[in-house]
Amino acid sequence: MDDIQKFFFGKNTVRSLSEAECAQSRNYLETLRAVSRLTYMSMYVIDYQLKEFEYVSDNPFFLCGHTPEEVMKLGYAFYFKHVSPEDLEMLIKVNEIGFNFFDRIPLTDRKSYSISYDFHLLNAKEKILVNHKLTPIFITEEGKIWKALCLVSLSANTYSGNIILSKEGEDSFWELNISNAEWHKMEKMKLTDRELQILRLHAQGLTISQIALQIFISIDTVKFHRKKLFDKLHVKNIAEALAYATNNKLL
Repeated sequence: MDDIQKFFFGKNTVRSLSEAECAQSRNYLETLRAVSRLTYMSMYVIDYQLKEFEYVSDNPFFLCGHTPEEVMKLGYAFYFKHVSPEDLEMLIKVNEIGFNFFDRIPLTDRKSYSISYDFHLLNAKEKILVNHKLTPIFITEEGKIWKALCLVSLSANTYSGNIILSKEGEDSFWELNISNAEWHKMEKMKLTDRELQILRLHAQGLTISQIALQIFISIDTVKFHRKKLFDKLHVKNIAEALAYATNNKLL
């Protein structure tokens, strides 16, 4: 139990809720259940007042062989069971550093922020690198996160970390150097119209030859733009490029 408390930051402790704060959460889980039926990504909700999971979708990817009910019962103990020790230590650090950053954000902006990071899930003998995104759903009048939505999907990266904090609608983001707990402001990736066009056509299942025919350029030109795209996104193939573009809202 003491280890689990490391995931809950003192400054974000929600001790009580007003009637108005409670009213904002009525029936919202029905919306989440509908969204979970439409996405391959796993979804769950953290209740920071009760320090437990309030909702876990039945998308099997995140469950590691459990039922949603079993994951809800495990709560944060799920991470101690299914995350490697080195990544678990990273998650605890990210939690503390992330809440310190959040505490400095103007209260009116706090719902606009989300944090993303990668870590390994251990499912039986399989070790899977996943991307985890977290954003507030409800914030108290004092500015503390009451409930947060988490999305889990396959990572487009090859190693854990990659900790990014972003604000909706902004062209920049903050990247964390976890070794010294410093955030660095970065500009978001921008793709050219041609790169976006080629990505979208690949997403439709077209081959390099078919793309060349459809947009009236040579096969070598398609390969040239793909190479530039891979270098820009730091990926090795079109599958990784599509995953990166989807996860980072570039398409």
